Amino acid sequence: MNAKFPGAAPAIPAIPEHTTFDRQELGQIMALYGRMVAAGEWRDYGLSFLRDTAVFSVFRRASEHPLYRIEKHPKQRLKQGQYRVVGMDGRILKRGSDLKAVLRVLERRLIRVVE
Repeated sequence: MNAKFPGAAPAIPAIPEHTTFDRQELGQIMALYGRMVAAGEWRDYGLSFLRDTAVFSVFRRASEHPLYRIEKHPKQRLKQGQYRVVGMDGRILKRGSDLKAVLRVLERRLIRVVE
């Protein structure tokens, strides 16, 4: 029941027009992106905000398919985790509820053995 109008139907939560990354999530993603650009691995990115998914795509060159996609699926947060990293071939490299832990799969690619 609605508190303002007794007997009225309960309020229906509004369906969001699109899913986005919040400021903290974008900060974590952009910190990783900056390190990878400095290492010469990544050169461009793209953002897509769909109804049920937010996607941060990473490119080596602007005219290519994305190397990686960092995706946010809020509906999956209670099941497999709302964040996932998807490779160029469509395989899910890592998924989980903690964005920082999910992004570690990409940070490992930055670490190289120096001889």
